[in-house]
Amino acid sequence: MTSQFHLQWIVSEIDSGMLIKDFLKEAGVSKTALTDIKFNGGSIRVNNQDVTVRYRLIEGEKLTVIFPMEHPSEGLRGEDISIEIIYEDEHVLVVNKPAGINTIPSREHPSGSLANALVGYYDKINLKATTHIVTRLDRDTSGIVLIAKHRHIHHLLSKQQQNGFVRRTYEAFAGGNLEEDTGIIDEPIGRKTDSIIEREVRSDGQYACTYYSIIERNIAFTHLRLRLETGRTHQIRVHMSYLGHPLLGDDLYGGSTALIKRQALHCKEINFIHPINGQEMGFCVPLPEDMIELVKAEPLS
Repeated sequence: MTSQFHLQWIVSEIDSGMLIKDFLKEAGVSKTALTDIKFNGGSIRVNNQDVTVRYRLIEGEKLTVIFPMEHPSEGLRGEDISIEIIYEDEHVLVVNKPAGINTIPSREHPSGSLANALVGYYDKINLKATTHIVTRLDRDTSGIVLIAKHRHIHHLLSKQQQNGFVRRTYEAFAGGNLEEDTGIIDEPIGRKTDSIIEREVRSDGQYACTYYSIIERNIAFTHLRLRLETGRTHQIRVHMSYLGHPLLGDDLYGGSTALIKRQALHCKEINFIHPINGQEMGFCVPLPEDMIELVKAEPLS
């Protein structure tokens, strides 16, 4: 693994004559990244010679963009915490986060997060990078998290998210029984007036849309599959509570903790397009043990 992240292209006939700045714009390299390259230790080279973004490309030339060195964020300490890696290459990392750990540190939990674990892991593999977590999960939500290994890759995946090309599928257990086998919850979400943590459906909130389908019904609860069109904070939890069917274990939004002690929510599947090679990627992880126990639970009378 190189110490400095870089990208390379061989100039094709169709791109011959383009200015480098236009070529890189089409390749998704942002103006911010170009400024960073210019002033913070990166470089742009054609056939191993430094050039500016105003250089006009010729077919067959090798264009190399070397990005500035990255360093972990100040105050983010690496920790030796086990990470369940589902997939890894030089650009992206897909992991299965257990319930009970933060994605990033918080005031209440300044250590022990996935971000701390990543810094520790990067130290072991000699990757000079800070953490770029593309898809976050709440502390007590389990499942797949997508991570970029470089700022530029994060930028490309974030654009995919904005355009709906990063698709996450969740499974959850909601209290009671929903009447419809499938449904759409299209209700805006905003911060609750008297809380810094809770969200609620409110007319002045941000657009939020959740799709659900029933996997199985139980006397006490409903096993659901859910997909998000948007990614608002606590979106599934708020939308299910709004329907009158809060997630089991989610006492913040009115869910019963009789059968499980954390919100019964798991990010089971993710699909996205690889930001460098354009390949369609898809990964799936099984339900954790506490949610498997719900599947096996005897119906309550």
